[in-house]
Amino acid sequence: MTLRDFQKTIEAIYFEKDKARGLEATYMWFAEEVGELTRALRRDDDRENLEEEFADVLAWLSTMASIKGIDLEAAAHKKYGAGCPYCSKTPCAC
Repeated sequence: MTLRDFQKTIEAIYFEKDKARGLEATYMWFAEEVGELTRALRRDDDRENLEEEFADVLAWLSTMASIKGIDLEAAAHKKYGAGCPYCSKTPCAC
């Protein structure tokens, strides 16, 4: 699944509910998920839980991008497609 496919999947599942909730409230859910990921990383939690938490963070990030009309895959490619956005090297030489 590409990042674009993932974003479209999240839109199909949650977009109407998330759009109705609004960006600010959706961001609060995103922040809560980042906190859950932080706790899992600090506990050095099991791989399955870490995968779930990373996926949740990506899902909430995707839905916020969709609310704002941003294609995450295109945005990521635009900024990082040629390497480091500052020195243009891969790996970064900054």
